[in-house]
Amino acid sequence: MARDVLKKSSKQKSKSTTKTKASAFPAKKPDDLKITLISLHGLIRAHNSELGRDADTGGQVKYVLELARELAAHTHVREVELLTRQIIDPKVDDDYAQVEEQISENAKIVRIPFGPKRYLRKESLWPYLELFIDQTLQHFKRTGLPDIIHGHYADAGVAGAQLARLLHIPYVFTGHSLGRVKRQRLSLGKTDIEALENKYRFTTRIEAEELALETASMVVTSTNQEVEQQYQLYDHYEPSRMEVIPPGVDLDSFSPADKNWKIPKIAEDLGRFLREPEKPMILTMARPDERKNLEMLVRVYGESEQLQEMANLVMVMGARDDLRELPKGQRSIIENVLYLIDKYNLYGKVAYPKKHQPDDVPELYRLATSTKGVFINPALTEPFGLTLLEAGATGLPIVATNDGGPRDIIANCQNGLLVDPIDQSAIEHALLRVLTEPEQWTDWSTNGIKGTREYYSWNNHANRYLRDLDDILEHSPAPVLADKSTNRRLPDFDRLIITDLDNTLTGDDEALREFIELIRENEHIGFGIATGRRLDSAMALIKELGLPQPDLIDTDAGTQIHYGEHLTPDLSWRKSIDYAWKPEEIHKVLDPLPGFFPQEDEHQSEFKISYEIDTSISPNIIEIKKILREAGLRAKVIMSLGMYLDIIPVRGGSDLSMRHVLWKWGFAPEHVLVSGDSGNDAGMLLGRTLGVVVGNHSEELEKLRDRPRVYFAKAAHAAGILEGIKYYNFLDKITIPNDRIE
Repeated sequence: MARDVLKKSSKQKSKSTTKTKASAFPAKKPDDLKITLISLHGLIRAHNSELGRDADTGGQVKYVLELARELAAHTHVREVELLTRQIIDPKVDDDYAQVEEQISENAKIVRIPFGPKRYLRKESLWPYLELFIDQTLQHFKRTGLPDIIHGHYADAGVAGAQLARLLHIPYVFTGHSLGRVKRQRLSLGKTDIEALENKYRFTTRIEAEELALETASMVVTSTNQEVEQQYQLYDHYEPSRMEVIPPGVDLDSFSPADKNWKIPKIAEDLGRFLREPEKPMILTMARPDERKNLEMLVRVYGESEQLQEMANLVMVMGARDDLRELPKGQRSIIENVLYLIDKYNLYGKVAYPKKHQPDDVPELYRLATSTKGVFINPALTEPFGLTLLEAGATGLPIVATNDGGPRDIIANCQNGLLVDPIDQSAIEHALLRVLTEPEQWTDWSTNGIKGTREYYSWNNHANRYLRDLDDILEHSPAPVLADKSTNRRLPDFDRLIITDLDNTLTGDDEALREFIELIRENEHIGFGIATGRRLDSAMALIKELGLPQPDLIDTDAGTQIHYGEHLTPDLSWRKSIDYAWKPEEIHKVLDPLPGFFPQEDEHQSEFKISYEIDTSISPNIIEIKKILREAGLRAKVIMSLGMYLDIIPVRGGSDLSMRHVLWKWGFAPEHVLVSGDSGNDAGMLLGRTLGVVVGNHSEELEKLRDRPRVYFAKAAHAAGILEGIKYYNFLDKITIPNDRIE
């Protein structure tokens, strides 16, 4: 059965580079940019943000909303969309189920459904990111490609990087907080490293951050310390691609009290806790998270008679209705705080309100300022610290951890003191100094108001950001897949089976004959092969096995794509696959390693370097990736059957090649069944396609067992594919029993 389908013309439509000049952005016309921001976790809505509700709904949520609003107000920008996760859960507001929500005139939130409908903390999102990628591709298909993709935090970082690699769109990354730094800080003094790994998924998170850094044309950071000390911990540390662009603060909301200011209603809520509410206020505002170091602050206050005599402690720790309904980690922090209040008998001196409204936040700063108080951020690590800017802009002096953002904020604004967050005595002395030196307090208050306006306006941030984007876009070719004018003939089939060759189709002759008959009898089903073999080797085996001529053949571990009877090459894939590919340098780095044995020439190809390795003496996969990264080489590393290692370009692999085909030919992933047995099949098995892992699979695929839309067949070889076809009812009305894995 030969079907010479899936053809396209070779015409390409180039993007004009002679647009009308705008004063600040000479290469682009004033309204030409579409920016896609991605922030996947937390509860994100355009109004009444529930900041502090949980560990995932904090400063990052506020940052992306304000960034979207400010960028969209610029004449250089046509549209900003903020992609996040759709949540349908009776425990949260219906707002988070809306597909779209306007932020401002040219900015909106778009909520992409992926994974379970219910709300999930960020550490539980990892298994569903491939579903987000596929859903977002469908969104882009409907609404058009953006000019830039910007991922926020590790989860959106890796998802955005994969989208950028596939679509060849320039990519920007902001880490917000970094896994290596958090692991380093939390492991101090703790022996149960495994428990930390289970809780925070550090290995997965750090690898995601590495991939995001490898892909990014620009990494937006908040501080110089973040660049020099935090990102330096990563293999893909490239200072030349890092831009320090401090976030802004909403100066309309966070401003000093004017002459008409009145004591706000939130003061009544605090008054129920405090015997002497007129005392100066030591204010902290942070979600209950281990990194925020809130228990240390209570210890400092509880063991200092002077601080108790001079001031009240006010702890705004997010919002809660019922302590028992909070996630275990947050509940533990608050319970420990309450225990310490009881231990030190601090009743009447400490306020810890259950909830507050967004409008209460600037009033809390003004209230603390009116009492000649102080704001403290004692976090173990602080990438930036928006609350410090808010306090400073309102006129409240600050005491902050000597880490990350606070260093730059205090250096610029001269409005407070830095402290070691694990030095109890240093924290006490800093707080006492602010509370006991009235002239210094006034200077710090004035400096904070002035400095935040000079250094931390959102307008300054947007101008810097857009200037850098313009430079990136000026040096970036138009995305290969952006051309919608090309004439393509649609396939003759409405669904597609793609399978690996060796050990998946081969190994059971009787089941293979049944599979071949199934393909021949169902003209509405297309047939594709995805293999690590070279094209010539694959075609020889296809002929030997008596297989039908594939409609699609993906060879060389996802680096070559051909179509139909005449093996027509995919020119758009070919055009992009050699990005950053340096095979000679890879050979120089890897050939001398112990346990590395290059495979025979028949297994090597233009975009694939193949080794057989002896794992008893060779570096492991993580070490191999690190070696390549430290050599400045960008490549994918794929292990199969525990002994075969393929090195391919960063834009190669079965995951990207399959998505390329689906994007290009408009195939719904739900109409594509993919089957494999080894590690180099993992990429195409994930996402919204219907995955089948045959019973004789290698150990590398066991990590996919709890992933949605991945079926593990009991039968081996071709019989396993047939079992998967029945499982999904693929010949008739397709069903997906494993669509969600709760």
